[in-house]
Amino acid sequence: MKILAKVGGTLLDAPESRANIAAQLASVASTHQLVVVHGGGKQLTRHLEERGIASRFVNGLRVSDDNVIDAALKVIAGSVNKQFVSALRAAGVSALGLSGVDGSLTIARQMNPALESVGAPVRSNGELLRLLNGAGYLPVVACLAGDEQGRVYNVNADQMAVSCAVAYGAEKLVFLTDVPGVKNAEGDVLARIDPDEIGRLIRSGVAHGGMQAKLEAGVAALAQGVEEVVIAPGQAEDVCARILAGEALGTRLSLSVPQPEEARC
Repeated sequence: MKILAKVGGTLLDAPESRANIAAQLASVASTHQLVVVHGGGKQLTRHLEERGIASRFVNGLRVSDDNVIDAALKVIAGSVNKQFVSALRAAGVSALGLSGVDGSLTIARQMNPALESVGAPVRSNGELLRLLNGAGYLPVVACLAGDEQGRVYNVNADQMAVSCAVAYGAEKLVFLTDVPGVKNAEGDVLARIDPDEIGRLIRSGVAHGGMQAKLEAGVAALAQGVEEVVIAPGQAEDVCARILAGEALGTRLSLSVPQPEEARC
């Protein structure tokens, strides 16, 4: 099975959490074909604040001027990526860090002039990811991309994960996050939802902000051929093994929700 795991930057901030995620992904990589995409927004914000640069957001996306892009290259494609690769190597995996800029892995276009260098993925190079897998490497992709004119873009990591998952031919896309899953209006975690229910959660305002972005990314992945998307708590014990074993952990997104036997009669 081909799996793409997207790891939120919050889970990579502390060495203990980073090592835990790395050990779990190393186990997955020993039995499945795997690609990892990661963010680093928390680390980027901290880096900018330390230098007196305020972060501005429009609809949840960070306005990315030249200073922000320079910082993102240093932080997300630099320290966050290399610390994660090092943790994976310590866990026994031949991890290889790169960004969407490298090898034209992901081509992006400007999303909105008001956001400056924030990019929307246009396409990713699945052949490069499969080539690295075939050579025994685990690709670890930072969420920056480029265009054919040499411009670098800051890309939402969820969107980056979808683009890479679709190009790679992943059957399963797993979002490892710092929340337990998708919740309904009562605060209960939903075990499985389909695009219709996702639309209702977003329209009602129950799902908003970062969760809305993940759900919209998940729907886009399903529409482009990914069989199942899972939004799961990355800090849960043995989360990867439990997801792959089919345990009801987090929330699973699919094109249809299985109904009880009596409902299908």
